[in-house]
Amino acid sequence: MADFRGDQAAGLRRLLGRPQLRIVSFNAGGRGVGQSTAVANLAASLARVGSEVLVIDENVDTGVAACFGALASGDLQQAVSHEKPLDEVLVHVASGIRVLPAARIIGRLGALGEHERRTLLGCLAELLPPADVVLVDASLDHPLGFSPLGLAAQETVVVVPADVNAITEAYALIKKVSLGYAHRRFRILLNRVRSEAEARAIHDNMARVTDSRRLARLEYAGWVPADEQLRQAARLCQPVAALFPEAAAARAYRTLAEQLLSWQLSNDEQGGLEHFVQLLLHLSQRIHATAIYA
Repeated sequence: MADFRGDQAAGLRRLLGRPQLRIVSFNAGGRGVGQSTAVANLAASLARVGSEVLVIDENVDTGVAACFGALASGDLQQAVSHEKPLDEVLVHVASGIRVLPAARIIGRLGALGEHERRTLLGCLAELLPPADVVLVDASLDHPLGFSPLGLAAQETVVVVPADVNAITEAYALIKKVSLGYAHRRFRILLNRVRSEAEARAIHDNMARVTDSRRLARLEYAGWVPADEQLRQAARLCQPVAALFPEAAAARAYRTLAEQLLSWQLSNDEQGGLEHFVQLLLHLSQRIHATAIYA
């Protein structure tokens, strides 16, 4: 197998130049927690404060583009295999927001040949530098149950609603990823909660358990209230800020956007795109090899 770091060094250097780029992955322990809706609304709030946002969407069916009333008809895999030009795969859903469907390519990253890797690198070099923030809407559908994008991103956010089963699933996910990949830090976004007090209580309980069992450090990312106007906006395939800018959920996403842009990156998280691409391909190869020999 060719050494990616050696063979692709020149291509990786083209990805540099935006050291403050933030790559944040959103994940969940189970389905139906509002993850894609959260990513879409956060992207809208970030764009409203002037950030250029790229959403990498791993969902096969309804994903982030649908939250803006747009249709994603392609996948990054088609650009890598030269079936479609990259412009036809990328979906411009709103001013400052682009969505890159990537479910097919992420599922087979570890099996890419050398030529496909070079093409993928070229696509990323073209797409990523204009962005200030990359949001990953990660899928649960991976061989070992966790997206390599979630491991490679600078920040890993777990979306947790105020539901006993969802909290249990989120804890199980954190435990699996912590033990399986030595991933020791997660941010917790509480979704559909009644108050900040409830959100803090759920986070603090989860943090105490994970800390007592030496699994991971959980940090509080924020909270989004259960909001009928948010649900109504979702039914109309629009972010809540576009239809109801003064809704409680819209205010919560504005706060979350501001906080995300102020999150401090540790020294080992500032490698930016070079670190992200190298780690992504390394982890994908590991997952691919484990799936083969399991």
